[in-house]
Amino acid sequence: MRKYLLSAVAVSAVVAGSNAAYADAAAAEKWINDEFQPSALSKDEQKAEMQWFIDAAKPFAGMEINVLSEGIPTHSYESTVLTKAFEEITGIKVNHQILGEGEVVQAVQTQMQTQRNLYDGYVNDSDLIGTHARLQLAYNLTDQMAGDWKDVTNPGLDLADFMGTSFTTGPDGKLYQLPDQQFANLYWFRKDWFDNEEIKAKFKAKYGYDLGVPVNWSAYEDIAEFFTNDVKEIDGTRIYGHMDYGKRAPDLGWRMTDAWLSMAGAGSPGEPNGVPIDEWGIRMEAGSCNPAGASVSRGGEANGPAAVFAIAKWDEWLRKYAPPGAASYDFYQSLPALSQGNVAQQIFWYTAFTADMVKPKSEGNNTVDDQGMPLWRMAPSPHGPYWKEGQKVGYQDVGSWTFLKSTPDDRAKAAWLYAQFVVSKTVDVKKSHVGLTFIRDSTVRHESFTERAPKLGGLVEFYRSPDRVAWSPTGINVPDYPKLAQIWWQQIGDVNSGAFTPQQAMDRLAEEMDITMARMQQADEAANVYGGCGPRLNEPKDPSEWLGKPNGPHAKLDNEKPPGETVNYDELVARWSK
Repeated sequence: MRKYLLSAVAVSAVVAGSNAAYADAAAAEKWINDEFQPSALSKDEQKAEMQWFIDAAKPFAGMEINVLSEGIPTHSYESTVLTKAFEEITGIKVNHQILGEGEVVQAVQTQMQTQRNLYDGYVNDSDLIGTHARLQLAYNLTDQMAGDWKDVTNPGLDLADFMGTSFTTGPDGKLYQLPDQQFANLYWFRKDWFDNEEIKAKFKAKYGYDLGVPVNWSAYEDIAEFFTNDVKEIDGTRIYGHMDYGKRAPDLGWRMTDAWLSMAGAGSPGEPNGVPIDEWGIRMEAGSCNPAGASVSRGGEANGPAAVFAIAKWDEWLRKYAPPGAASYDFYQSLPALSQGNVAQQIFWYTAFTADMVKPKSEGNNTVDDQGMPLWRMAPSPHGPYWKEGQKVGYQDVGSWTFLKSTPDDRAKAAWLYAQFVVSKTVDVKKSHVGLTFIRDSTVRHESFTERAPKLGGLVEFYRSPDRVAWSPTGINVPDYPKLAQIWWQQIGDVNSGAFTPQQAMDRLAEEMDITMARMQQADEAANVYGGCGPRLNEPKDPSEWLGKPNGPHAKLDNEKPPGETVNYDELVARWSK
C-alpha cells in the first residue's frame, strides 16, 4: 500500500502545478470525504489512488465513452453515482447504459460478429469465458496490462484481492475479464417460520424428521408441500412453500444453465465444473479443449435422466407450490413477489437480491421486522437424487469487465480506466454496501461488514467462508455461450406452456445444441474460428452404450425421492465461521 502514499509536499506540488490538477484533486477529495466512505484504504491512500487516476486519464480528458451492463443495484449505483465521480475526477464522461442480461449478451455477440464498436466496455458474465478464450475477440487482460495498457493499469489494482479471477481465467492461464460484481445462487427461507415451535412439531409429526434447511430435494419438496397445503396461512396471509419463475424469456435459459441440472445431479464430479460432463450436459474430455456433444447419444447429458428430472421438478413445483401467477414471472418480477412475505422458501435465489430484501418495511418489504432485521436467512441449496459428493454444488454469477478488440484502442483504454475505478479499493467497500455483490476479500472482511452482518441474513458469513469458491459460473466446456444460451429458454419455455414434456424438450434442446456445435466444428476446421478448440463431436451411439458407464451420463434411478434430510441452520453458519 505504501506505493500509493503521496507526501503532503508531493500533493502540494501537484496542486501548485496547474489549476486543472487542482480541480481534479479537489473533486477527488470531495468524493472521498462525502461518498467513498467507508473504504479499505485510509483517506491519504484514497487520495493517492485517485491522483494516479487523474494522471493516467490526462490523455483522454474530454473523451466520452459508452459501456453496458445488466440492471442490478450495483450497476445502477455505478451508472448514476460513479460515472459522475469519474467524470469530475478524470474528465472522462461515461455513458453507462443498463439493459437486461439477455440484451447485454446480444450486444456482445453482435459486436463480435460484425466487428463494429457498439460499446467501449461491457460488464459481461464470466459464463462467456469459454467463448472469449476460444474466439480471441476479447482482449487478453494479462498481456494488455503488461504491454500496451501498462500506462493505464492501476498499480494498486491488486488482482490477488479479487475472489473471482479463477472464473475469468482461460485455459491458457490468461485473465480475460475483470470481476465487477458477483453473487451466488443459494437457498432462501423464512427462519422465523422455521423456528416456530408449533410449525416444527407439526412437520416432525407428519414427516418424521426435523424442519430445517433441506439437504436434498426430497426435503425441499416436503417443506414446499407442508407450507402450501398444511400450514396454508400465517397471520391472516395465504402462504406458499416455493417461489420460482417461468416466463418464456431469455432469463428462463439462465434459470436452467445456472447449474440447475448439476444441482439435480447431472454432470460429472469436478470443480469448478464437471469433467468430462459439465452442468450444461456438454461433454469435453479431460485435457481436451474440444466439446464432444450434449446428447446422451454422443456422451453428453443434456437429455439424460438427471437433466429431465431437474426440468420436471422445476415445472411441477412451480405449478403445485408457488403463488398464483409465478409461472408467468420473469427473473426481475420474481424478486418483488418474494418481498411480499407470503413464501416460506426458495431453492433458487440469487444473493444479488439481498439489497432489496433488506429494505425496510416502510418500502413494502414484509420479510424484515420493525427494526429492519431480516426474518429470513440464506443457506446452501439442496441437491437432487442424482448428485454425488464431488459434483458441482451451485452457481455463482461473476459479472466482469470485458473489452473487445473491435473497440478503438484509445476508447478501450479510457473504458479500462473506468472499469478499474469502479472496482478500486477506494470505492469498493461503499459500492458493496449499496449492491452487496462482493468481489474483493478486503471488502468482505472490512469491519463495517462485521458490524452489518447480522442484518444481511448470512451473506457476509458465506463470503468469508472457504465455501464461496465452491459455487462456480459456467465453465470452458461451453464453446460459444451466446449461440448456445438462446436455445435453452425457448425449449424450456415449451415445457411451461405444456407444448412438450420435459423429456421431449430436453431431447430437442440437446439435438439443437449438437446441431449448433456441428456448425462451430465446421467453421473451426475450415477457418480456425475457435483457435482449434471448437467442438469435435462424437459419432452418435445407442444411448445404452453411455448411460451409467464410468464417466458417462447417469442412468435413471429406480427411486428419485430418497428420504428427506435437513440440517440445523445455526450448525451451518458455525461451519462457515470456522
